[in-house]
This record gives sequence, C-alpha cells and structure tokens, in this order.
Amino acid sequence: MKVKALARPQSTTSRSSLHDLRPTHKNLNPQSHPQARAREYTRAVTAAKLDRMFASPFVGELKGGHVDAVSSLAICRTNLCPVVTGAVDGTVRIWDLQNRRMVASLDGAHSRNVSGIVFGNGIDGQFYSCGEEGIIKAWSIYPKGQYITADVDDEDKKPRARKGNLKSSQDDDAESPHGPLNVYRLPSARNSSFANAFHSIDHHWSESQFATASSDAAVHLWDPERSTPITSFNNLWGSDDTVTTVRYNPAERDLIAHCSSDRGIGLHDTRTASALQKTIMGMKSNCLEWNPMEPYMFVVGNEDYNAYTFDMRKLSRPTTIFKGHVGAVMSVGWSPTGTEFVTGSYDKTIRIFSTRKEGGTASHGGYGSNGTARDIYHTKRMQRIFCVGYTLDHKYILSGSDDTNIRMWKARSSEKIGQLSAREESSLQYRQALVQKYAHLPEVKRIHKARRVPKFIKKETEQAMVQKEKRR
Repeated sequence: MKVKALARPQSTTSRSSLHDLRPTHKNLNPQSHPQARAREYTRAVTAAKLDRMFASPFVGELKGGHVDAVSSLAICRTNLCPVVTGAVDGTVRIWDLQNRRMVASLDGAHSRNVSGIVFGNGIDGQFYSCGEEGIIKAWSIYPKGQYITADVDDEDKKPRARKGNLKSSQDDDAESPHGPLNVYRLPSARNSSFANAFHSIDHHWSESQFATASSDAAVHLWDPERSTPITSFNNLWGSDDTVTTVRYNPAERDLIAHCSSDRGIGLHDTRTASALQKTIMGMKSNCLEWNPMEPYMFVVGNEDYNAYTFDMRKLSRPTTIFKGHVGAVMSVGWSPTGTEFVTGSYDKTIRIFSTRKEGGTASHGGYGSNGTARDIYHTKRMQRIFCVGYTLDHKYILSGSDDTNIRMWKARSSEKIGQLSAREESSLQYRQALVQKYAHLPEVKRIHKARRVPKFIKKETEQAMVQKEKRR
C-alpha cells in the first residue's frame, strides 16, 4: 500500500533560536473564521482598557523650580535640551531638560515680572527677555568662555555646531557669566521708569530681528545691533489699548500677528509698515501661536474659556472653536507636527486638542476636530497655568504654573518612555488601529474618552451646560 506523506522544510516549522517565536500557520479564508469581527471587537475593548490603564502623563518637575510664579517659558528652536523660564519676581533661570536640573539662575534679571522670553534662531544659545519695567535684555545659555564653537562646512558654507553641552555656571569661580550681553529700551522710557511695559517678545525665524508688544499700543521691531527700534507700528486701526502678544509667521518672513486689549487680532506687513487685517473677538485674547507646518493657520487662547483657530486668509470667522476649559486660556503651544496643540488655563488644567478627526483624516482646510480635548492633565498641587509648550521631539510638554514649578508631561499619556522593541511597536500600532476602527461603538468610546477631572471642574462644566440650555 502506497502512503503519501506531507513533507515541509524544517525552517518553516522550527525556530532558528530560542528567542524567536514559533512559526504558526493561518487559514486566511474568511469562511473559516465566522467570529472574526467579534474577536476583533473584544480586542478593541481590551486595547482601550490597556490604554487607560497605562496612562501616567506626569513625568516629573524640573528640580528647584522658581521662588515665585512662573510667567514665561521658552524652548530652544535648534536644540532639544535648553529651556529658559521667567518668573514674576524678575528671575530668569536656564534649565537642562536631559538631566532635569537648573543650569543657572539669573537673579535680578528684571525688576518686575518677566513677561516674555524667546530664543534666537542661531546656534550661539542667545535668548532675549523682556520685563514690565520696560527693559529688554540679551543673554546666553552658555557661560562666558563656554560658548558653542562653530566650524564652517566647506561644502555648504554653513556653520556646524561642534559643542553643545550645557555647563553649570556654579562650576565657575567668576560671577554670573551669562550676561546681559545687551540692554534695550524705548527712547520715550529712558527718563521715566515703568513708562512703557513690554508684554511679549518674539524672534524672527530666519533673520536677526525681534519684535515686542508694549503698553504704548505699539508693536516695535528691533535689530540686536541697535539700541532703538528700527520700525514701530503705532497706528493699530486707531486703537490706543495695550498690545499683549506678538508673533512672527514661520514661513512669511514679513508677516506679524498681534493681540491687543481691545479684543482685537491683527496682521501686519513689515515691508510697508502697514496693517493688513483685523478682527474683533467677544473677549480679550491672551495668547497667539502660528502653526509650524501650516503657517497660514494660527490659534488664539481667549478669556471666554475657548481656543480658536483662524485662517489668515479669512479672519472674519474662526475655522474651529475648541471648548472644555472652565477658566481663561492663558497659553497655547503647537506641536512640531502641527496636528495638535496644548493649552494652559486659569482653571489649573492642561488640555491637548487635536486638529484632526478621530480616524486621522482632515476635513476642509486641514481642520476636522470636533473641538473637544483629546486629553486633560492635572495634579492636586498644580495651580493656575501661565505658560505651556511642546519639546522639539513631540514627546513631552512643559508647563509653568502659579505654584512656582515647571512640570514635564508626556504628549501621549500611555506612551512608554524609552526605546521599543519591534514586537512592542507592532503590538502598539495594532492596538491603536483597533481603537480608531471601533471608536464609534459605545463601549470603546466610553472607555477611550473616560477621564478623571477635579470636582470643581465637573461642577463648573455642568453649570455651563445648564446656562447654555436656558439661553436656548
């Protein structure tokens, strides 16, 4: 009797090493798996539960903090590690994110509140701070004698950084070597103290130039080599209210946006020194940031508890209204990818809003969000938040609050810190795809969107909903 035996190569049935997985054979015929959809739904529910189970967004605080409330924060545009913060007592501190420690404390940098800090666009580590006493100062994050040295590449003729590690000024015997490198003041304020307070400062993305917003109802453009402004926008549509925020457009080199106390948001062209457009909001806007990837879009945080995204080509109405806070939005910050932004509010919470739909697709204009927060962060000790920002690697969020602390958070609350293996990354992507696929189903939606929020925020939210229903 002749018997036919199945013979398979040994490589398809055995492991090559003890650390490999055993080969498995699957029947891909859908008729052989009638319960496939049910099993996949069960996995989606499990994936949503695991995502919330491993959610631990708080990483830690920068050691030392400030003595007074943190009022301003700047993240370097060319380096991952340096961060500079300013406090209400006029102190400026330099931080190293890699070690989460303070590099230097510039006590007495300003005599009043440090209202704005910004890094330059070079690799020399220079940054600028402005205070409400009407003075701008230039500093360096590197101690004297420890500046970044730059070599010139023969191929592209561009400077190349050779040394970039921060060194603590406490290691040097000399007194504070960080500056100030230069001091700037408005001509009208040289003989009168606190005459023209600065409320915001921003540096050009490609040129050696910075802009300030002041209480004299003007936007001033400065050259670091000059002690007086090179251009001033004094006629802001006839308004004499304080300009609170100013920001350069990352792509249009001659475009500036500003917010003022008269509830206005305006655009300026620096070539013609003329105003382009202006829109009036219902309440005052506290902050403004341009989208780094879609530079025709910007977001503003308002006193009415909402954040608004605008298209600069049509300022008559916002593209999306982002709701959820129960206090004034004090600060906003875009992620480097331009797909989401973070807000810090007077209600002591941080919220992350995505500008994309749940499935990752975009609607007309690239903004398809329903206006609700993707995530909300809070702690028992954290007080009112005045400044927030993303790190350049899109992994972490920094926040400065009224309780003198600078905190570091994960951008994705359940994300693992460190390198993932190939199996971990594949499993994570599979679980995320399952949650997105079944996010519309009640059980997955309930688990995926469940968040613990403070009791007073729940009460304020319920009260706001009741008031909204009564107005109808």
